[in-house]
Amino acid sequence: METLRSAELFARAQNVIPGGVNSPVRAYRAVGGTPRFIQSAKGAFVTDADGNEYVDLVGSWGPMILGHAHPQVLDAVMATASLGTSFGAPTEAEVELAELIVERTPVEQVRLVNSGTEATMSVLRLARGITGRDKILKFAGCYHGHVDALLVAAGSGVATLGDAASRAIPSSPGVPGVVAADTLVAPYNDRGAVEAIFAEHGDQIACIITEAAPGNMGVIEPSVVDGEHFNSFLKRIAHQYGALFVSDEVMTGFRVTRSGEYGKDGVVPDLMTFGKVMGGGFPTAAFGGATEHMLHLSPVGGVYQAGTLSGNPVASVAGATTLRLCTDEVYTHLDAMSAQLQQSVHTALAAFGVPHTINTANSMFSVFLGTDGPVTNYEQAQEQSGEAFAAFFHSMLDQGIYLPPSGYECWFLSAKHDANVIDRIVSALPKAAAAARKAL
Repeated sequence: METLRSAELFARAQNVIPGGVNSPVRAYRAVGGTPRFIQSAKGAFVTDADGNEYVDLVGSWGPMILGHAHPQVLDAVMATASLGTSFGAPTEAEVELAELIVERTPVEQVRLVNSGTEATMSVLRLARGITGRDKILKFAGCYHGHVDALLVAAGSGVATLGDAASRAIPSSPGVPGVVAADTLVAPYNDRGAVEAIFAEHGDQIACIITEAAPGNMGVIEPSVVDGEHFNSFLKRIAHQYGALFVSDEVMTGFRVTRSGEYGKDGVVPDLMTFGKVMGGGFPTAAFGGATEHMLHLSPVGGVYQAGTLSGNPVASVAGATTLRLCTDEVYTHLDAMSAQLQQSVHTALAAFGVPHTINTANSMFSVFLGTDGPVTNYEQAQEQSGEAFAAFFHSMLDQGIYLPPSGYECWFLSAKHDANVIDRIVSALPKAAAAARKAL
């Protein structure tokens, strides 16, 4: 497979962009080799600058649930852009997107922002403003964007940057220790640790924030103990101590069901964050909650939050069109294709004796190589073999299958991943499984 053009572009990029990329995981640090510079995409496929075509299992990290370049989304975007791209004033498009989010989720009001990071940053400020408290509780391995207060034991791209990133508090230079000191961290799914933290700091904690179903340390399924879902437990103990329960659905929102993880667990958070799918591939996100909470925001309340490009009409139209097209049939298809692919991955890895664990949140799933025990938290996720994943990744890439370049990420399908596309992925699995086995 020729990659000369991608290599040339990567060399150019490194002269003017730190590390040659604008988001760290794109640099292939976890797997090595030359990052592919994508030139175009259609349906379930992407094409790189050298003209190589790949089945795409990244989907822009989740937003492209309908497939790339969906004609109705493109038509809506081009029609809107032709009228102007930004006004710095309210538009009907942002109202329509907000209405669709409210219709599909338990939130009563939302505020549109520009990224998932901005959504979580804003929701923490709001939670602190409502409660008058400073401390927050998060979980090791949960990634909520690159907000200072949340870059503590973070997952996603941070997890690929070496041992220091997994152990350090904070997880990045430049995060003041005084900021990190107000962030309390518990192992995911560990109810005893959460109870102990609240017993010590309960009157100082503004909120618990968690990924509704974590996907940034690989997919980790929330536990159910004595019939109580982990998210139900978190809401219960937060309210016991006068704190708020914040659910981050930037990744799972409108992806795992039409109503996100909330559509599965039915737990109504006090505040929620959204992103990715709701933007249809454009940079937009949102946070929301009950009206009584959201009215603490300016201009009606005292908690300040603003954004010059927030509610951008082009992004809002792309997101609204995407949500309207995400019908029940789309989710049924995604779940079926994902289940088929997961079984095929398991069969191939088992045939070559590769220890593995597959975790799933409906269509969203992760494959942990080198370990066949349960993966229920960040510590267990770190037991996977980076060497085995790198070998598996490059074998799939060489065969025209574009996987997320980290074992800490999810595989994403789209409505355009049909039986023929799945067959193409499956045909590449034996060779990749053999490569993983050799690397162990």
